[in-house]
Amino acid sequence: MPIVAPTANKEELRNRIFSAVQDMYTEVASCPTKTFHFPTGRWACEFVGYPAEELDAIPTTAVESFAGVGYPFKGNIIRPGDRVLDIGCGSGTDILIAALKVGPSGQVLGLDMTDAMLEKAQLNIERAHVLNVQVIQGNAESILQASASVDVVTSNGVLNLSPDKKAAFAEIYRVLKRGGRIQISDIVLKKEISEKSRMNPQLWAECIVGAVPYESYLELVRSSGFEDVRVIDTHQEYFEKSPSDSTKNAAHQYGAIAITITATKR
Repeated sequence: MPIVAPTANKEELRNRIFSAVQDMYTEVASCPTKTFHFPTGRWACEFVGYPAEELDAIPTTAVESFAGVGYPFKGNIIRPGDRVLDIGCGSGTDILIAALKVGPSGQVLGLDMTDAMLEKAQLNIERAHVLNVQVIQGNAESILQASASVDVVTSNGVLNLSPDKKAAFAEIYRVLKRGGRIQISDIVLKKEISEKSRMNPQLWAECIVGAVPYESYLELVRSSGFEDVRVIDTHQEYFEKSPSDSTKNAAHQYGAIAITITATKR
């Protein structure tokens, strides 16, 4: 991934972050056997808690480009007939598992900003022979869905990459029906990151610099209007599986961990 120059201009920073993220996840989609600074593929799924029977039920080409940080389905909040939106669907691991859970009477939408991931997800939908799943272009800060149109929003290792998390959670709240639920796995910190580091788009793509402190993250969810916010899983050692010493050092420095939360819209 090319070095991306830091900038103090917020709009320019946002554009560079999105570009850096797209470059990174294009590689994950196109070169699934490559070693990245974060866990990927089936072994990453199993490490964060995915049951083997769920992984066996979907195409291997969906699982090979998995880059999530937890197992958001642990909360068991998806019901048959639900309409589910996956923010940052990647190559399709979670949308295809969600499709199994909603059944033929439900619907699953996958949202992603990376063309290579969307193309791969579409191929995996076709390989899985499911008719109730579709993918759309977009990002968490601007979701092209009607208000109060989905029952569940799921996301896995994506919202830490959003420059404007307040806008992202406002969008999630908007598209959920009253009584709708969220299941989100994400990266949080034990220590605040310097403003200088936050201005470097490449560090955002590496999944640590874009994260916020643990309590700030939970307060952000609550202040967006969600109730019954619960942390249902924690992976203190997530970054220990990184092959990159610099990533491990950064994770140790800031106390980066993976958590999985659930919450309900008022």
